[in-house]
Amino acid sequence: MNDVTEILNSMAAGDPQATEQLLPIVYNELRQIAARKLASEKPGQTLQATALVHEAYMRLLGTKQPGEFQSRGHFFAAAATTMRRILIDSARRKKTKKRGAGGRRLPLEAVAEPERNEQLLAIDEALQKFAELDPDKAKLVELRYFGGLTGEQAAAVLGISPTTADRYWAYARAWLRAEIADFSTD
Repeated sequence: MNDVTEILNSMAAGDPQATEQLLPIVYNELRQIAARKLASEKPGQTLQATALVHEAYMRLLGTKQPGEFQSRGHFFAAAATTMRRILIDSARRKKTKKRGAGGRRLPLEAVAEPERNEQLLAIDEALQKFAELDPDKAKLVELRYFGGLTGEQAAAVLGISPTTADRYWAYARAWLRAEIADFSTD
């Protein structure tokens, strides 16, 4: 059993010091996941990796009971889900008129780029629909796309082989592309 799982078990047992021990151990890995995800966002993103990690960590420990995390993989899967929700919430806030969605300020070099916020919202909507049809494959997409995990890391979190994860990934990407194409033509 690794350190993270032991600390999660201590938290479930009610050890008050376990929560303080968890962050230093998981922080670097959470920061790497956040940095990889934010690197794929459009330039000018106001959310920084450190802020994303802190917000995700606070939401995780604020909403979950300590015993709800069975393992290291489960904790990082929950972290990826939480980061996804934070990014989606951020995209929605930016889209509202209150935050300037009515006006468009685009630098010249960004004219050829697709609108990332709308694209992110379309992906989230399609992923929610996909999760109803195939939750395992949807979870893999969430871990890879929103969590920034590699195929092997996501496979380990889900407890499947990397080959199976690759097959799931290929299927999920094809399904989501078709769904988003249908969404954009509506």
